[in-house]
Amino acid sequence: MAYNEFSLDEVEARFGLRTDMKSDYFAPVAPVPISEWLRQHLDKRAPLAMAIGTEKANSELLIMPVLLEAHDQFGGECSLFSGVDFSPDPDRGLRGVCDFLLSLSPEQLTIKSPVVAIVEAKNDNIKTGWGQCVAEMVAAQIFNHRHQNEIETIYGVVTTGSVWRFLRLCGTTVYVDRTEYYLKEVDKVVGVLLTMLRDAAAEREAGHERKD
Repeated sequence: MAYNEFSLDEVEARFGLRTDMKSDYFAPVAPVPISEWLRQHLDKRAPLAMAIGTEKANSELLIMPVLLEAHDQFGGECSLFSGVDFSPDPDRGLRGVCDFLLSLSPEQLTIKSPVVAIVEAKNDNIKTGWGQCVAEMVAAQIFNHRHQNEIETIYGVVTTGSVWRFLRLCGTTVYVDRTEYYLKEVDKVVGVLLTMLRDAAAEREAGHERKD
């Protein structure tokens, strides 16, 4: 079994998870100013991506530019992976290629501290990405525990490129925000991605202080 074969029910049953969809954890996050480059790119390329109508076009023209914006605004202290193999526990199905990963390390050659799993939903249907995204989040959680990374909360994103939905994995509970955000709210989307990275960095720092 690989990430993209998991349904949400299957990943819950296999890893003893429960899902909470009652809140909007990221609602208080403020939008952030985005670069003029991203603004111009989306103004010009979003209509093209939607006209082409393929997952590849969405990935290249919509998703990756938004992730690059968050990467750049975080100051190069994270790494961004696309289409990378990430298989920390293949015997339990936690194997396969991730659409995108954000790792809390500037190291770009290998994955060091995965904190955000980003899944491109299939057929423009957000629900098709739930199982895969949660499975990748569990994989990141296991990876961090094995490598003694002081990061307890793993974040997830399921997106079509034009619609974005956010998740958190805390222990064995998956929190799925009720709200969908749209590409016209890209300043909010980037703000949420930056909040994920900053919260993970703060959690890691707190863990280091406890050890000291």
